[in-house]
Amino acid sequence: MKAFNDKNFVLDNEIAQDLYHNYAAKMPIIDYHCHLQPDMVANDHRFKSITELWLGGDHYKWRAMRTNGVDERYITGKDTSDWEKFEKWAETVPYTLRNPLYHWTHLELKTAFGIDKLLSPKTAREIFDECNEKLATPAFSARGLMKHYHVECVCTTDDPVDDLHNHIEYAKHKAPDDPIMLPAWRPDKAMNIEKAGFSDYVRQLEKASDMSVTTFADMVDALKKRHDFFEESGCKLSDHGLDKFNDEEYTDSQIETIFEKAMRGQQLSKLEIRQYKNCFLTVMAEMDADSDWTQQFHYGAIRDNNTKMFNQIGPDTGFDSIGEFSNAKAMAQFFDRLNQKDKLTRTIIYTLNPCANEMIATMIGNFQGGEPGKMQFGSGWWFNDQKDGMERQMNALSVLGLLSRFVGMLTDSRSFVSYPRHEYFRRILCNLLGNDVEKGLLPDDRELLGKMVEDISYNNARRYFKFY
Repeated sequence: MKAFNDKNFVLDNEIAQDLYHNYAAKMPIIDYHCHLQPDMVANDHRFKSITELWLGGDHYKWRAMRTNGVDERYITGKDTSDWEKFEKWAETVPYTLRNPLYHWTHLELKTAFGIDKLLSPKTAREIFDECNEKLATPAFSARGLMKHYHVECVCTTDDPVDDLHNHIEYAKHKAPDDPIMLPAWRPDKAMNIEKAGFSDYVRQLEKASDMSVTTFADMVDALKKRHDFFEESGCKLSDHGLDKFNDEEYTDSQIETIFEKAMRGQQLSKLEIRQYKNCFLTVMAEMDADSDWTQQFHYGAIRDNNTKMFNQIGPDTGFDSIGEFSNAKAMAQFFDRLNQKDKLTRTIIYTLNPCANEMIATMIGNFQGGEPGKMQFGSGWWFNDQKDGMERQMNALSVLGLLSRFVGMLTDSRSFVSYPRHEYFRRILCNLLGNDVEKGLLPDDRELLGKMVEDISYNNARRYFKFY
């Protein structure tokens, strides 16, 4: 029987172990999509407790705690102490067996804090105190943790109206051994024309771009001005959160009318919303192509399903789920239109629904060419960034594309101790390859396999994104 969470965790045989320990483990991390707060990196934030570091903003843990019957005041409440919240999380952890949270929790404790104990109500207090004692030292600051995990570059998620002062100041003053921090362009608020506050957001864009916005064409000009500013600040990557792709035809005059209605606060039809989003995403994709950026599309989530809790604590708090949408035709048409105009830049597609894995793996093959792996099927995302989800994504990509050209893992996290997800991914990758060798499906060529592992872990991303 294998021990839990030992040095060969997830690695079933000697080949997988060799590939991980001698090839994957040594590679730095390029975390090209995350939700870290830039000011925490720039100011080298010091965490007051493991609760702030571990539970603040982590809706994965929040969902598990709610499922375990924990009262919301111990999850997102303001009137409970850090210890009380941590204690409730420790009570929940034994019930997360076979959930990826059980793996992540103990990987993070072991790799960040050197604590090789199971978290439970019995061990909660000693683990809480030991973590807090270490967090009080400089090595456990935000940047200290990033260095500990050999993070070479991190891309945050930033709105077009952001002034990026944290990125700019950090780039000026960071030490040579500090990680690179780059912004990533996320214009969702300008795309989501149907949401409350759209006109208020346009006013923010006016202020940020220092220009008047009265038409859709004006908004595009304002966004282009901000896009140029992001590029000057080191940005080479965009990201878009979608429920689905749209293929409704539109004219310029129709889009102007839709924009005017939204600015007046008039209700839009479902068709008008889809037309606008199709147009908007096309304009953004062309802008990215002109700047030689990479574009990312995260699609397939149904967000903010619990209205009562949304009204109480807001978005991104753990009330989202996998959606079922018909996307293939609209996605194909979207990329085909861009490709016909030579405006299809490097692209990564992430799906929240694993039922679409094979569709995406074949879709990207339609538009490859010009550079290795131009079109990418993104790593298992959100509910899929766990062992089964990662294996399913990599298996689909392997049989329908080229796994060797894959740009690998990202954290998509708000936490500075989520980097073991890269380790988890690399172990799973090495185990897939090791098991294939054991079965005679791949040759036992360590040089060939080792290069593949190093490329997927780091080298492919380094070449693909052109960050530096």
